[in-house]
Amino acid sequence: MTARIHFRGPPLYRLRHAAELNQCILEASARRALGGPRRPDWNWFVELATEVLKRVTCAAFEMGDVNEARRYLDSVAISSPALSAVGIVPVAQEKFRGSWFTGKKTEPDVTVLYFHGGGYSFYPKSYANFIALITIAAKSKTFALDYRLSPDHRFPSQLEDALNAYSWLLEEGADPERLIVAGDSAGGNLTLALLLAARSSKLPPPALAVALSPPTDFDTDLIGNAEFDWIEKRMLEQWADWFCDSADRHNALVSPLWADLRGLPPIYIQAGRAEILYDSIQAFADRAQKQGADVVLESWANMNHDFQMFGLDAPQSAQALWRIGKVIDERVRKKKIETVKL
Repeated sequence: MTARIHFRGPPLYRLRHAAELNQCILEASARRALGGPRRPDWNWFVELATEVLKRVTCAAFEMGDVNEARRYLDSVAISSPALSAVGIVPVAQEKFRGSWFTGKKTEPDVTVLYFHGGGYSFYPKSYANFIALITIAAKSKTFALDYRLSPDHRFPSQLEDALNAYSWLLEEGADPERLIVAGDSAGGNLTLALLLAARSSKLPPPALAVALSPPTDFDTDLIGNAEFDWIEKRMLEQWADWFCDSADRHNALVSPLWADLRGLPPIYIQAGRAEILYDSIQAFADRAQKQGADVVLESWANMNHDFQMFGLDAPQSAQALWRIGKVIDERVRKKKIETVKL
């Protein structure tokens, strides 16, 4: 494996993580030996990572106290070649905070504004590895926004932070034609919401939006694949309650499935067809295309939520990350080259 898991923090947390990891290794190995992979094309690492993510997420969810759950998630650390290949510089502005991620092959004139996942409630320290993977795939400098979290801060706090960060990048000289807004899970939802809010605020649109496994409807019954995913319906419901009032759930800035998507910049979506959110993501893409929006949904048959975080240890994840870079090359870099030729 290219990534390595480490445990830190209180001894009780470390012991619990170690015990759970050993149990997951035994169960995943035995299950594969007796019945093969749970899904076609799942290698041993995907099987193990899915089980570990599910157990850790469930354990945090069942703690009841969101602050304790955050400390528990922060007691897992990841080291990897990707993380070692980027520099990370924290930024604290008056209205928001975040960090710059810069790789060795970064093209300084291409910028990604990235929104992390975590149900709008969590931002585990281990997320740095995922953002490093995105940075390397995009060959860009990446500003990862550390937006305010629910339930401490409810909608529209996160969108306000995103708009402030986007405006700051433009003020700092970022070329909209070389600016990409991207995010995964809740961050994918925030990516779509930002496009709508930027349009309403008459801000220059980004060149491209990339949304990975984005929730598109906070009041949906389009839920499936729970057997194969590592997040559960009860978690989605809790995170939605923490994030916004029930009256807000049909607001297009919360549930972009109901938005007018005409005139937005190109949107590239990735999802796994074995993830709990897939049906609602497909519904969003279908509705967008009927409106004539430039939306492309690319899906992987047997992968689950945020499968890109498996990195180079899963062929499907490696391919998905490569595709992100390829789409940025085609939609942003190629467009700039053609403009220069003119």
